[in-house]
Amino acid sequence: MWPAKICQNGEQMQAQVTKKTLNEGLSILERVIPSRSSNPLLTSLKIEASERGLLLSGTNLEIDLSCMVPAEVQQPASLVVPAHLLAQIVRTLGGELVELELSGSELALRAGGSEFKLQTGDLEAYPEITFPANSDATLDAHELARSLSSVRYAASNEAFQAVFRGIKVEQHETRARVVASDGFRLAMREFAAPGESRSMIIPARSADEMVRVLRDGEVRLAYGDGVLCLQTDRVRMNVKLLDGDFPDYERVIPRDIKLTVKLSAAALKEAVSRVAVLADKNANNRVEFLVSEGKLRLAAEGDYGRGQDSLDVDQEGSEPAMSLGFNAKYVLDALGPIEGEAEMRFSGPTSPAMFKASGDEGYLAVVVPLRV
Repeated sequence: MWPAKICQNGEQMQAQVTKKTLNEGLSILERVIPSRSSNPLLTSLKIEASERGLLLSGTNLEIDLSCMVPAEVQQPASLVVPAHLLAQIVRTLGGELVELELSGSELALRAGGSEFKLQTGDLEAYPEITFPANSDATLDAHELARSLSSVRYAASNEAFQAVFRGIKVEQHETRARVVASDGFRLAMREFAAPGESRSMIIPARSADEMVRVLRDGEVRLAYGDGVLCLQTDRVRMNVKLLDGDFPDYERVIPRDIKLTVKLSAAALKEAVSRVAVLADKNANNRVEFLVSEGKLRLAAEGDYGRGQDSLDVDQEGSEPAMSLGFNAKYVLDALGPIEGEAEMRFSGPTSPAMFKASGDEGYLAVVVPLRV
């Protein structure tokens, strides 16, 4: 161990941490902390050094995030430093072991013969970040992340669409459901998750950060007033929820299915991608789907020509044939989470169509066909 160094203002701290673990922790915080802000302190990172290691914390006022980094620490201390500058320095350091030393208002970083010194910020002025000590539910972290990422594509990116920019999370007695929609398509996934019934709308961008930090193991959830708190063994996160009522999405899920088609999801993705090369970008990237006599025929036409493809399918239903037009990107997005055999369910040429994995009731996508 190194000798303690007493600073003129009484502040002292020395720590040793591997470059890999420090870099991993900083990368988690770096996406949340803004690089520019009208409040310069929001571009900073708070470091709390204790016997447990280094607790890194930051906020953008929509998400509060803290991450514990294992480290050998001598003399507990807290400080605030520029987040993105610190991350950039750590990435460029040589050597595998990083030494941090706080001396008054200056933080020194040393590794592999390199040394950098950063001025620390006003610790007392830094926004207070707190997390609830209790938990209201415990979920499988991997399953929650998988479900959020499965439906994320269907959330709107348009500022004026309010709650459509979020992902609705519904907790029922034995299952949880996540839903996203932009008004033209809908994605939904269910998974086993016992708990008290409740619902909330998570901003889609915040859901992206949740997916990044959720790994294997369990995640503990705490529900506050307009805030959702997540806690794992390493990370804690507060997410500000969206206000408003999510539309009744269940009414757009077709019930009267007249034609069901089954085929390889991979083969369908490849075929749609092929013909979409010639789809007219000014006509919603339209690809025609024609189902008849155990065949799915795909066709797209644009200014430079026409493309076609044909696939063998298992077909059943009261309708012997049906023709629909879809936005190719919407179809590919809907097929993205599906592995193995895909199932398409049609209720009519102008009615929403369903896409799901055959035999899997967890994931479901609904796409509204294009009008002629």
